[in-house]
Amino acid sequence: MTHAIPSPARKFWPVLAGVALIAFSGCTATRTQKSVGETIDDGAITTQVKAALIADSETEARNINVDTRRGVVQLNGFVVSDAGRKQATQVARNVSGVTSVENNLVLKGEARTPGTVIDDGMITTQVKAALAGSPVTNAFQIKVETHDGIVQLGGWVNQRTERDEAVKLARAITGVNSVQDNLDVKK
Repeated sequence: MTHAIPSPARKFWPVLAGVALIAFSGCTATRTQKSVGETIDDGAITTQVKAALIADSETEARNINVDTRRGVVQLNGFVVSDAGRKQATQVARNVSGVTSVENNLVLKGEARTPGTVIDDGMITTQVKAALAGSPVTNAFQIKVETHDGIVQLGGWVNQRTERDEAVKLARAITGVNSVQDNLDVKK
């Protein structure tokens, strides 16, 4: 009795098909989730923008938080000069792959006491903790910066309800003077 020996292609075809299905499904994007390629591209753009900001002496790179989603660069933070704010936008625009720049940089005053810096750090920590404890918000998607009691929220969220909840949570923290909402809803 002779049995036909299956060819390697027939034997491994179901496995190869499964691997291909998983690989290609990971490459597709949805409204709220980026594809693997988009994530890599956005990470590279973010790194290039940060490097370009550091290389430019007019920008206050240490005070600028850079986030990228599908080629759109978001600049968040507090800077001392309007010239530095404008230069940061120009530097980011010149990076390859950047489709647009959202400059959410806010001008700050120069005088700060150590107590103010510590208070701002505590406010930032409390806002991040509130975001992490909420079932509505994804704290990892939201950047939080505080200066003189002004909380700046930046990044991209999945839904408007998440954006509204983040603002509400930040406003509820003791010591917050105001909340600047720079959150964008993913499209």
